[in-house]
Amino acid sequence: MPDRSGPGIAFLPHFQPEVVPGEGVYLVSEDGTTLLRGAGVTELVVLLDGSRDRTALVRDAASAMSAEAVNTAVDQLVAAGVVYEPNTPGPGCESGPVAAAEHAYWSLAGLGTVGPSARTLGPEVEVTALGRTIGEEELRAALRASGVLAEGPASAGVELTVVLCEDYLSPGLGEVDREHRAAGRPWLLARPGGARPWIGPVFQPGEGPCWWCLEHPLRHNRPTEAYLRSVLGRAEPVSGPLTGLAPVSVAAAQLTAAEALKWVAGYRYPGQNAVWTLDSLSLTGRRHEVRRRPQCGACGDTGLIAERDRSPMTFVSRAKRYREAGDRSLTPQQLLDRYEHLVSPVTGVVRDIQRDRRGPRFLNCFHAGHNPVVGSPTLGTVRAGLRGRSSGKGATEVQARVSALCEAVERHSGFFHGDEVTVLGDYRSLAGDAVHPDEVQLFHPRQFAGRREWNAAHSAFHQVCDPFEEDQEISWTPVWSHTAQRHRLLPTTLLYYNAPTHNGRRYCWAHSNGTAAGACREEAVAQGFLELVERDAVALWWYNRVRQPGVDLGSFKDPWIDELVSVHRDLGRRVWVLDLTSDLGIPTMAALSRRVDKPAQDIVLGFGAHFDAGTTLRRALSELNQMLPPVAQAREDGSGYAPVDPDVLNWWRKATVESDPYLIPDPGEDARTPDHFPYEPRDDLRDDVDAAGELVQGLGMELLVLDQTRPDIGLPVVRVLVPGLRPFWARFGPGRLYDVPVRLGRLSGPTAYADLNPVPLFM
Repeated sequence: MPDRSGPGIAFLPHFQPEVVPGEGVYLVSEDGTTLLRGAGVTELVVLLDGSRDRTALVRDAASAMSAEAVNTAVDQLVAAGVVYEPNTPGPGCESGPVAAAEHAYWSLAGLGTVGPSARTLGPEVEVTALGRTIGEEELRAALRASGVLAEGPASAGVELTVVLCEDYLSPGLGEVDREHRAAGRPWLLARPGGARPWIGPVFQPGEGPCWWCLEHPLRHNRPTEAYLRSVLGRAEPVSGPLTGLAPVSVAAAQLTAAEALKWVAGYRYPGQNAVWTLDSLSLTGRRHEVRRRPQCGACGDTGLIAERDRSPMTFVSRAKRYREAGDRSLTPQQLLDRYEHLVSPVTGVVRDIQRDRRGPRFLNCFHAGHNPVVGSPTLGTVRAGLRGRSSGKGATEVQARVSALCEAVERHSGFFHGDEVTVLGDYRSLAGDAVHPDEVQLFHPRQFAGRREWNAAHSAFHQVCDPFEEDQEISWTPVWSHTAQRHRLLPTTLLYYNAPTHNGRRYCWAHSNGTAAGACREEAVAQGFLELVERDAVALWWYNRVRQPGVDLGSFKDPWIDELVSVHRDLGRRVWVLDLTSDLGIPTMAALSRRVDKPAQDIVLGFGAHFDAGTTLRRALSELNQMLPPVAQAREDGSGYAPVDPDVLNWWRKATVESDPYLIPDPGEDARTPDHFPYEPRDDLRDDVDAAGELVQGLGMELLVLDQTRPDIGLPVVRVLVPGLRPFWARFGPGRLYDVPVRLGRLSGPTAYADLNPVPLFM
């Protein structure tokens, strides 16, 4: 190998040239091999050893090449980034002794032929340790050996601070961040100790996320620890014993030193804005992106959400580019590619997305870990968080993954963070703008009167809140009326999970009905509205126990539906679908599946609504698949069910189509086919939003929208409300529940309150 340490023209140190006569010059490096061809390359390779400048090259190559050819070849090699010319402006042209391997490292990093060890960088890195830390001495030793450690009083020349901590939520880190932002100095955070060391990010004041931007997702991904801190009255994180293995801690400290050295040398790459975790038990590493929170209270604008909440909501033209999953502006894969970075157990909104392995793969049921605890945790919310999962459905795996991700983001975005607009007042003084919560919640006065007994006997979904008091001062949040083109007000506790209550009274329950995510706001609004339509129709059917027409599955000529029926048959089940379409005229269906090979029928349900009946059918059947895993392993002796709410388990074990005939098609009605659902497709999502607004306005109702998109997340999330439309939970107040079945001719008269279905819908 030629000596390329001289001051002349040479191949960059990370290349090893090998000549193959008749083919060219192969440049071998750690990054792979490059073949160079062209006039003069083979002749010049032996001369590019660092001992010759251009004049010497022209002289020594004169027997084989002209001066013009030599200069042309050198120019091309320099331009290609494989040859270095000392008198060419660029980094790394200082001379000095340095190990060949280190030369090659910095060359590979694109920092020239001579690395920072030869540049006399000086003491540019200081080290600070907070709390119980492991690896500090090893880190200092590595930085000292590289000549960049600043020891003693802080020097004015310090360019980077390395901060070691026991926990990335250590209280002192907030002050470290404030000081460095004030000084405009970057700092690198690391935890070399433990079985899973963490390194990074480098916080750059004014250019990227701050520590508070990282603290937010870290805190919300650790709900149990937040609960323990609260009940134990501690400011610092609740940590277990120090763990670690000397080789692991030393390796992590050395890697931290390398990150610091690369930074002061001028090497930049996107991963410096991420937390890198090393699992020493499996010897795997992973990078977790740290996103800047535009609404961050430390480095952002806390007024972003409030400004949006106060502004009129506009909808723009959005072309439908993907129809298979229900009129979308992006394909599922495109949406997943755009937002998959939100999946991370460290910095993500979603901890992970995993397939439910109970039952055949065809079911395509996926679960996304989510954290329902924001703000002050309680034991109940911690328990909910430990078992809480957001689920996704779809005819394909990618559809189901995206569905799970979107549902988790919907839940995250629906929590009250404190920067939302709120208006304090009582209903009577705000009556011109406020919507009475009873118009949305639709509880019956009898339900309020018997709520204590009811709540003690039923699950969280069916809890009855305190009766609303119109003269009590509470917090209200503006929502946009697409119908009236102005803002209206709704109780904040009706719109956001964990919103603070007043006077110890809970007048409203926040829930997910009408909440949807989409690739754009228009898509989200359309999907949220369709969920309202679906659940309203389900409530009319379920609580009135009305027989509905069946749907002829074969008439839709969909191979996926044929396969689904076959898969359920192989599981000892039978599938059928009911048409629940209401006075809204939007196709709505219920898909059902029951066991036919044992006494307990294990009936599961799935629902769907869409402007297109074929999409409605697929949605209902996909949700049916999603509901199947908990009973997929149920046995004849009554065992094998997944742990669920007692009401659900009781339904699976006892409900039958014989005892509940409203579950099966009305024999007096013809089965529905595509011809029963005329539909003129629209090509623009904004047209769907406008059509929804016109539809509800025609029925004397109002379309309300609240944008719950979080600036740091980016995935559009909205909450759509139409006062008067029913959720499918047990809400028995006057209105559509009693009137619409009569108006549609399904019943001769309204169902009496006492005769409503006593089984609350458990989904």
